[in-house]
Amino acid sequence: MADKAGSKQEGGVSYQAAGLGYFEDRELRRHAGVFYLWALGVAAVISGDFSGWNLGFAAGGWGGMFVGTILITIMYLGLTYSIAEMSPALPHTGGAYSFARTAFGPWGGFITGVAENIEYVLTPAVIVYFIGTYLTAIFGTPPEWQPFYWIAGYIIFVTANARGVELSFMVTAMVTLMAVAVLVTFFISAIPFVDFNRYALNIGADPVTGAAVELPEGNGPFLPFGVYGVLAAMPFAVWLFLAIEQLPLAAEESVDPKRDMPRGIMLGMFTLIALGFLVLFLNPSIPIERTVTDASGATTTVHGAFALGTSGEPILDGFRAIFDLHAAGALALAAVVGLVASFHAIIFAGGRQIYSLSRAGYFPHFLSITDAKHKTPNIALITSAVIGLAVMLVVWFTMGGKEAGSFIGGVLLNMAVFGAMFSYLLQALTFIQLRRRFPHIERPFRSPFGTVGAALTVIIALVTIGFQLADPTYRTGIIGVVIWYGLTILYFAVHGRKNLVLSPEEEFAIRHRGDRKP
Repeated sequence: MADKAGSKQEGGVSYQAAGLGYFEDRELRRHAGVFYLWALGVAAVISGDFSGWNLGFAAGGWGGMFVGTILITIMYLGLTYSIAEMSPALPHTGGAYSFARTAFGPWGGFITGVAENIEYVLTPAVIVYFIGTYLTAIFGTPPEWQPFYWIAGYIIFVTANARGVELSFMVTAMVTLMAVAVLVTFFISAIPFVDFNRYALNIGADPVTGAAVELPEGNGPFLPFGVYGVLAAMPFAVWLFLAIEQLPLAAEESVDPKRDMPRGIMLGMFTLIALGFLVLFLNPSIPIERTVTDASGATTTVHGAFALGTSGEPILDGFRAIFDLHAAGALALAAVVGLVASFHAIIFAGGRQIYSLSRAGYFPHFLSITDAKHKTPNIALITSAVIGLAVMLVVWFTMGGKEAGSFIGGVLLNMAVFGAMFSYLLQALTFIQLRRRFPHIERPFRSPFGTVGAALTVIIALVTIGFQLADPTYRTGIIGVVIWYGLTILYFAVHGRKNLVLSPEEEFAIRHRGDRKP
């Protein structure tokens, strides 16, 4: 397998000569230090502290959610320590694709890259839907106006990302600090109202149906649904950390990725662990009340963890309980900050992810051209946004109303989550393969958990995926993932694999083939 441009390489691919000015037209600008990397990692995830995670109470009770969160935390620690080792060793924008390309060849890199592509295109689309839902309630606008909020959101934050890495990271840092401040304010305000046994342990299992029921006096069992409840709650615990893995995509915009990337990743992870467990303990432990309507139209007032098990706005419910506010527009705006932080950060990730695959030739080359002045991958940013927005608009105008919301919050969201979990599985396997077959690659940082941590990530990711597939809504989302993969694989098999370019990721992988063990 010769390495000359245009010759066949491993995996049945071939390379083109880059051409005069190819990489000059695709330059990025270095700007981020540890603080900005920390802010980017926390921003990508923090919306999960504001909603989504709490639905695990209905699946496992407080104890099931707590133990499930511990297991998911172990998985993410194994993952983040693994990428903290791989990212400075392979400091390229490709991130997960770059790691897998070196470990498993071009097809392995491509399959891993597509998994992340699904996550980073669809996740901001779903987040902007929730932003629109909040803003509709705050300003009292008709539900039919929601697409205008989506379009405005994309225009504002794609523009913020496109106007230069300096502005992008500054906005990221600002909204991250604001979102953290909202959570800290909630935590401090909630402490005087905590009655853990009364409100957090108020879920029991119906002896006939096995469904969750509210225990009016609390003091219920720690694990009302047993071990099954722990496993069923795990997919919801993922929300407390989902997207922290995007940080390596900023490697070529980091001032010193070999030093700063591991620090930024792990500082972000430990921040999220602290925020996640605080919200898990305090949010359900205060006297939250919600009115729910059943299928017959009857209304019931529910409390504590049981109430949060079906809530779309748990932090806002907590503020209402603390301040006894029912017209909580200002608090709702504060809650939107967390959604905005993640929306902005994952738009960044989506653009860089498409940019890296395009620069190497897996996606069309023109997608990786950067702006001459700002050195940002504007075409990739716009492409990611247009695809996500187009999916949303098609769903909205073909399904409409409540049905569209259920599809967006269910199927599209689950497609994004499945893409993420599949990429975690592949990245952990990549780490093991790099340790095994490429031991001589320079590693400025080494994971203290090594292959054991990566193996635990594989096992827990497989269990979590299994319980995702047990949910019919997740299974529907898998159909979308299969279609996405089918289209991208068809493009790569017919065209992309014949037109790869020796980008930094590809050149690194080919150069180190001789270092691997037989």
